[in-house]
This record gives sequence, structure tokens and C-alpha cells, in this order.
Amino acid sequence: MLEEEEMRVVYSRVLQEMAREDERIVVLDADLMKPNGIVPFGNEFPERTFDVGVAEANMMGIAAGLSNEGLIPFATTFTPFASRRSFDQFFISNAYAGLNVKAVGTDPGLTAELNGGTHMGFEDVGMMRMVPGCTVVEPADNEALRQLLPQVASEYGPAYVRLVRKKTHKVFDDQTSLVLGRACMLRDGGDVTLICTGIMVQPTLDAASRLASKGVAARVLNIHTVKPIDEEAILAAARDTGALVSVENHNVVNGLGSAIADVLSVSRPTPLRKIGVQDRFGEVGMMDYLLKAFNMTAEDIEAAALEAMRLRDG
Repeated sequence: MLEEEEMRVVYSRVLQEMAREDERIVVLDADLMKPNGIVPFGNEFPERTFDVGVAEANMMGIAAGLSNEGLIPFATTFTPFASRRSFDQFFISNAYAGLNVKAVGTDPGLTAELNGGTHMGFEDVGMMRMVPGCTVVEPADNEALRQLLPQVASEYGPAYVRLVRKKTHKVFDDQTSLVLGRACMLRDGGDVTLICTGIMVQPTLDAASRLASKGVAARVLNIHTVKPIDEEAILAAARDTGALVSVENHNVVNGLGSAIADVLSVSRPTPLRKIGVQDRFGEVGMMDYLLKAFNMTAEDIEAAALEAMRLRDG
């Protein structure tokens, strides 16, 4: 079921709620305030809103200066501009300097749709995973965003948040308690584990249902915090099921699947299949088309799960 509100609307609302309670919250944007949905924040807090124009690297430098003055800046722009275009400034001026800038990348991966390959950030999680001490978060839906964004703000240090601008599938309700750095089990099972993040949670749940119809009980884990990743949950899944599939809206090189492989290689080598962008550039298209073109559908996830189980069983 799709959410009633777009994630960008909820993003601004949560920022506004946080800003009413904490005068240190400020927002920066690079000429995308309307597309990113943060005009309401700017209307309520004009003195705490900075539109720097099409100058994303400079935005990260300004955010670092604001952080150095004790503020908590959320620097928001499209995913490739929040990562590729301004990476050195985020790395040196923010993280290396021990500051507290929160970079927010919107329209990640395939969700860029008609903006095409130049705007499809398939490498941002990998880049931000490499920043020492940087927290990397990707909420699956609006409730996850509502719960996780204040935790990101309250934890000092560099952070990167990956947000969809439009509507997402509803996964959580307000009875769920999400904790930064802790995976959330959406479905239990002992035959195979599907580990997913962001927009790929719903196709993963669909794949689990398809597997169930064939007598395969799939565990589904939502990893909303790619760094620091929940090693305990991953190792438990490896121990209990012995076969894993990672599912992400990102390049399989250095994304969620690689983070999982890092954990497994050290502590418990386990068959792992990766669903995601297979080391290629993006292209123009709508979501249904793109998921098929990049082999990221529920059917693809199901096939990967069966293959992981075959590898486990020799």
C-alpha cells in the first residue's frame, strides 16, 4: 500500500518539528527547495534556511562553517550532487574536521526515473561508507523517517541520509520502534534470509510471499542503517538460514551487499547473492520498467534466494 504523503513532505515536517524543539537545526539546499519539499521549513524558519544555488560543494563548506558555530546543518540536494559532486568537501571540511553536518541525498538510484543516468546515484552509499565515522541511513517509509531522522540529529558526527522524494510503500506503523544501527525483522523464516533497504523492501516482501507459495520460509530483514551495520542480526541470519540475498537500489559494488559480505567474510562465510545495479550506469525510464531492466523485481529476488539455497546445499 502506498503512503498517503510523499516522503519529501514528511521530511520537511519532521525537520520543522525538530527545529521547534532545537534552535540549532538549520537547513541548506542547492536550488532544489521545491523539488525536495523543504519550502515549508523555509517559510517557518527563514533565518535558518540557506539556499546556496547550484553550488553543492560550496553548500557542504557552508554547512561545515555552520556546524563549527554549534549548529546542526541538514544539507539537502539530489543524491549525485550530495555525494559525487561534493564528496571532497563533505569528507575534509566536515568529517575530517570532526564536525556535525548531515548530508541528505534525494531521489536515490532508480527513483530518479526520467532524470536519467546523470541523476541516478548508484554509488553514494559506497562513497559515504568510506568516510570514517559517517552514519549512513536509508528509511524505507515515512514512519521510518519520522523515527530515524531525530536520532540522526541527536548523534554527533557526519551522517548521510538517503531519501525518496515521492510516495513509498508503507512498511511500518507507529507501534514499531526503530533504533539507529539495529536491523528490523519484517518476516521470520528458516530457509533463506532476504536483507533489504529503502524502496526495495516492498519487492523483497513480495518475493518472500512468492517463496512461501513454494514452501520456502524466507526471513526478511530491513537494514535502515547501512553504517554502522547490525552485525549481530546478519550473523544470526547466516547461522539460522545459511543462505542470504542482499537487495538494494544501488550498485552491488560497495553498497549494502558489500557491507554484508564484509561481516560474513570475517566471522561466518555464507552464500550471498546480491540484487541491485550490476556495475552499470542508469537510464531514462519509469520505475516498473527500470526494475525489470536492472533485474531487481520480486521475481529476480526470488530466483536469487533459490540460487543462494542451492549454493548452501552444495
